[in-house]
Amino acid sequence: SIASVDGMYDRTVTINGVSKAFAMTGWRVGYIGAPAWIARACNKMQGQITSGTNCIAQRAVITALEAPVSKIQFMVEAFHKRRDLILELLSKIDGFVTDIPEGAFYVFPDISSFFGKTIKGHKIENATDFSLLLLEEALVATVTGDAFGAPNCIRLSYAASEDQITEAIKRIEKVLS
Repeated sequence: SIASVDGMYDRTVTINGVSKAFAMTGWRVGYIGAPAWIARACNKMQGQITSGTNCIAQRAVITALEAPVSKIQFMVEAFHKRRDLILELLSKIDGFVTDIPEGAFYVFPDISSFFGKTIKGHKIENATDFSLLLLEEALVATVTGDAFGAPNCIRLSYAASEDQITEAIKRIEKVLS
């Protein structure tokens, strides 16, 4: 951490959240570590922009932040295993080009090889068309890469059980075969 460098502690602002590190996706809880004068100014701004986080989420975050890191190691291992599983399953489907994510709970495959094709009566012109195909025909929800600056990609979460991941990819493969 830059704050551990001599003379930098009082000059460092750290902003983080709990979504990934503590598997609290969707809770939208973040925090700041900063000199008191900056933290107070941020608190004033935040109080005018957003509403307060619910008390259950606040208590859960306190517990997560105070617990030893060893308490979450099992989740790190579980997500690593899920990542490897989804990558292995996707590698068996022609047309998916994947990278290995190193710090997320989703894969972001390039699916542009499907553009210009018609699958199950759906003309695939872009990632949105592809995502709609998967939703309607495979009952698998994805997010297009447009919002992330990668219009040739879709986002597939692996924040699910291994059985759910296997079933989802099986459904996708069936629709695309």
